[in-house]
Amino acid sequence: MADESRGPATDDALVRELARHGPTGWERVDAVFAMTVTTELGHLVYSLGDRVESMDPPEEIRARVRELRAAAASGAGPWWRMLLVLTNSGVLEVEYDYGEEPFPPGQLFAPEAYLADLAAFPRARVPVWLAAYTRHQDRQRRSPKQAAAQARSDRTGGVWARLAENQFPPFPLMWARWAALAAAFVAAGSEWGPRMLPWTGMFEGVARGGATLYALPGGRAVLSGGVWNAPALDAAYNEAAPMPNLYAGAPDWVADPVLNARAGSGLLSFCYWWEAGRWYRGESPSAQECAAALPGIWTGDTTAEIIAGIAADSGYGEKLPAAKALVTSAESGAVPVEALIDVFGTVGEIDEARYQLTSAGLVPPAPDPLPAEAAITRVRDYITGRGLDTTGYPLSQLVARRFSVGWMVYVPVSGEELAIGRAIFYLADDGVLEQSSSSIAPARYQADLERRFAARQGETG
Repeated sequence: MADESRGPATDDALVRELARHGPTGWERVDAVFAMTVTTELGHLVYSLGDRVESMDPPEEIRARVRELRAAAASGAGPWWRMLLVLTNSGVLEVEYDYGEEPFPPGQLFAPEAYLADLAAFPRARVPVWLAAYTRHQDRQRRSPKQAAAQARSDRTGGVWARLAENQFPPFPLMWARWAALAAAFVAAGSEWGPRMLPWTGMFEGVARGGATLYALPGGRAVLSGGVWNAPALDAAYNEAAPMPNLYAGAPDWVADPVLNARAGSGLLSFCYWWEAGRWYRGESPSAQECAAALPGIWTGDTTAEIIAGIAADSGYGEKLPAAKALVTSAESGAVPVEALIDVFGTVGEIDEARYQLTSAGLVPPAPDPLPAEAAITRVRDYITGRGLDTTGYPLSQLVARRFSVGWMVYVPVSGEELAIGRAIFYLADDGVLEQSSSSIAPARYQADLERRFAARQGETG
């Protein structure tokens, strides 16, 4: 951010004004000024021992800062922020911010302010993020309506997506590795690394790149994101080169709801989509050029080595074999909690980590049988909620009888005997509630229910 060599030395007049406006007994002042030709802000914080006093700069100080900024104009243009520290002994430190990194919250003006400044002080190059902020004009947005129209236009015009063979791992493996990494970072208590939400993988890297991976019905997916200072975007914003058509040949379901948020700020540098078992792209760069914006999902070994490194750095020791087993189980589609414990022990954030895998659909829901009293309550709520006729069927007399995968709940005639034609309710351990009648032999119905229960577990297992 800072560059002292490109700004003029702060003059004595500004130093005197800062000292003159300080409260009695001040020891240090921290000042920040953000400016364009149309908009400005400033903030002063004076330190007095263990106390601080904040104030807005008076006009005398603002005016002098404006003069200093105008004097700093050169081929690179004047600074946009100046940060200053002055002590009561006269020690002065000054930093000039030319926008190589995004300005902090509260110090970023509307795009029009920077456009006016660029008109007054033309620059050969504007940082990519700021150029996108001022000039993207929603060119990377793709609403569902726009997506449908563009897809039709592409087909009519013979614009087809490019097959991205051997660029990325197949989507199911990428998804599994993304989730395994998310679980590992969470288990270690790290704020970094990828994260999972239902149908969505997210990642923001330390180098300001990031991506999202959206899973869609029908085995489809969209991977999109941005590399910091992407060359193609730099050329588009600073050299008037054509904006890459990242959606060339894309189907109509590649639209804003499943695109990385960078599309809304003009900083999307790649977009791939998975369809019919293959990755496709428009005018996106190669996978290698996108690597800085993605977690380590390239091979199972890559993912396992990262997980083992996280475990080692967190004090869990050498865990590469266990990390490989965790990745293998994720790739198979079902991760037992023991696989996490083998890497991070029981003191890690195992429940939080398991939730990452659950969100990714890699932890099948385990049946949690209800006790008899709760099963009776569930059936009673079902009967009353549906307004079923309970004449001769007093709900206060419901009983529950256990069988292999659930409960049979009914009102006996005497003791626990069943009468022909009486309603019987079956509550399976996975929560599925079915209504039957004693006209169907309970043993027969239970056998059929056990098969249905096993089939459901197979679907989620």
